[in-house]
Amino acid sequence: MIKFSTYMLPNPIHPEKGSLAYAKAQVNEVMSFRKFVQHIADHGGYTRGKVKGVLSDMCTCLVEMLLEGKKIQLDELGDFWISLSSDGAESCEKFTADNIKAVNIVFTPGVDFENLLSRAEFETVASRSAQAATLKAEKTGKSTVDLEAAKKKPTTDKEEGSGNTKPSDKGDNTQGGGSENGGENAGTDGGGTDAGSDGNMG
Repeated sequence: MIKFSTYMLPNPIHPEKGSLAYAKAQVNEVMSFRKFVQHIADHGGYTRGKVKGVLSDMCTCLVEMLLEGKKIQLDELGDFWISLSSDGAESCEKFTADNIKAVNIVFTPGVDFENLLSRAEFETVASRSAQAATLKAEKTGKSTVDLEAAKKKPTTDKEEGSGNTKPSDKGDNTQGGGSENGGENAGTDGGGTDAGSDGNMG
């Protein structure tokens, strides 16, 4: 079950439309590597140690192959390869390896990640700020909650995700960067949205 809350957000592509309501997915649980390994072991009949060992070795080997310039195809999981971020030079002759500033991992999902919308179930819930304000009111014995004040309260990246956005080549929507608990993505056209993540666990 994917829980989501709605937010009014400005439309950077079509500002004349003003603010529109969009969905942000909420992270229900941050699953540790240990829990994920146990989940795989329970489903596959393998020991937890074998699963952990295979996954750890896979990560080590994946990095090794990527640094050798290989594109790795992991079937249902998807494909991994690298891209480079670099500072521009005046000419190709003047460009050197020193201009390269970052090695980025590119991932394209495999078939198991296709058509997630048709397989997902959704539940509307209150925003993280509203949940926190309600809990605080209960603890302090208050009978009302000032939601507007709660929305204006500053939040950290860890509480609400990074919120970085940029136009997508798929249309008028935005894609946010992630935080350790989940990024925030919110569509910005009137016809649809890309699911985002309100990463705060509350």
